[in-house]
Formats: sequence, structure tokens, C-alpha cells
Amino acid sequence: MIVISRAPHLAHRLTRLAVFACLMAPLLTAGCSSGSGGDVVDASSLPKTTDIKLAEDYVIGSGDSLSIFVYRNPDLSEGGVSVRPDGRISTPLIEDIVAAGKTPTVLAREIEERLKKYIQEPNVTVIVRGFIGPSDRQVRIIGEASDPIAIPYRDHMTLLDIMIATKGLTKYAAGNRSIIVRTLPDGKKCRSGCV
Repeated sequence: MIVISRAPHLAHRLTRLAVFACLMAPLLTAGCSSGSGGDVVDASSLPKTTDIKLAEDYVIGSGDSLSIFVYRNPDLSEGGVSVRPDGRISTPLIEDIVAAGKTPTVLAREIEERLKKYIQEPNVTVIVRGFIGPSDRQVRIIGEASDPIAIPYRDHMTLLDIMIATKGLTKYAAGNRSIIVRTLPDGKKCRSGCV
């Protein structure tokens, strides 16, 4: 069994994955054991592509790698700043500023405010170089996946993208009985096919 779980606020975005899973599971797992069971997805109850909202701004998470560029101040710029497990970063002249949970733009404005003590009119750009993201924006794949993993959700992600990231199923997987588990905004767990 493979269980795919994700954050509550991503529930509406990955609904199409449930349909795709039901259509692709037999193709992806032709050599796996078969069996009855599993949920049936009613495609008429799923939102249309036009109903899906545009992606939200990226939120920095622990483990992300950042570049911080301070215009006309190369001594204050840092090319490889990792967000620590406590969600903070340190840069020249600024110790322990919280980065996790903020967008790159919001973090850049905060760094500018702190640098005003030392330089006139700082202009800061924060660039995310390595993406992990906060845990509530990750897709977690466990069970009989060849490489169980947690990956950051990205816009228009499909089940095939997830299968590629996990290197497919193990030889013991019963792909026709795979289950997609979602956590809805109200906190309830939802198995394949619910909206």
C-alpha cells in the first residue's frame, strides 16, 4: 500500500491526483498483485481546471537554502545561507532572524529594516536556491514506494511526478489497491475519491 498525505490547505489542488491515480494505477503497476477494493472517484464531482486558484507565494521552510544579496554591499551579501531547524538564519551584521514561514520578499524587507542601523537605504533581495518548504506544504509518500520521501508541493503536480520522485513501486506493492489520503481543511482524513 502507498499512502500519500499532504497539508490541509493543499486539498483542493491535488484533487486531480485522485482521478489520475485511479486511471494510472493499473498502468503503472501491471506486474503488481491485483485485488478488489479501493475507492471509486466520481469525476463529475471534481473541480474543473478553471476552478483551481493560482499558486500562492512560496513560503520559506527549515532546510531551504537562500542567497541574500545586498545591493552595492558585497560584504553583506551571502550566497549560501541555510535555514536552520529552528527556522532562523544568520547573515553579516544580523544574527538570528526568523526566515521560516515568511515569503522571500517579506524576509528581504525585514533584513533591510535591520540593516538601516549600519548602511543608508539598503536594498536586499532574497533568492531561494534549494527548496524544501514548510512541512504543511509537503507531499509525503510512504509504504511500498521504492524511495519513500517528502517533497515540496509545486503547482500542477501530478501523481506521475510523485511516482518519478519515489522511483516507482516495490515489487511487493499492490498498486491497484493504492490509497491517496488527504487531510481536509477541517482536519478530517479523506481517502481516494472524496472532494
